[in-house]
Amino acid sequence: MKVYTKTGDDGTTSLFSGKRVPKHDVRIKAYGTIDELNSWVGLIRDYAGEEIHTELVRIQNNLMTIGSQLANDSDNLPIPKINEEQVEHLEKSIDRITAELPPLKNFVIPGGHPLISYSHLARCVCRRAERHITELKDLTTIDPEIVFYINRLSDYFFTLSRKFSQDLNIEEVKWEPNRK
Repeated sequence: MKVYTKTGDDGTTSLFSGKRVPKHDVRIKAYGTIDELNSWVGLIRDYAGEEIHTELVRIQNNLMTIGSQLANDSDNLPIPKINEEQVEHLEKSIDRITAELPPLKNFVIPGGHPLISYSHLARCVCRRAERHITELKDLTTIDPEIVFYINRLSDYFFTLSRKFSQDLNIEEVKWEPNRK
């Protein structure tokens, strides 16, 4: 089987239903950004320790599920769905990590180590995905669990960046407004 089909050479792509849409369609932007996010998560997983590896693979699987849901414009195709349990699992992970961190009293400036920076990049891409998904939600029906999950996931990556700072013994740079 060839990887290329040449069917997208006209600037369109197919949804799961077979419907062709422009590659700049908001639905394509939404699941394309999820795909980009999944790649960032893979990069974090490549450099993170074993302790976080399983959690990141779980997140990547959930992102594949979300991408599939977003690529599906038909109620007739049976595909897996994100559910409340996955959202709750993320919340518990955030709470578990947060309990090990010092209280946050300032905004944090990204950076200090590649793992910290990768986590912040994943957070930003996650927020962009959320913007595309909520834009799509204004145009069609989107499972609300997707929005819940992506919203929590950006919080997870922020929390993960802080965990990496602590684990690597790298001082967080606090944002100080009007600093000269």
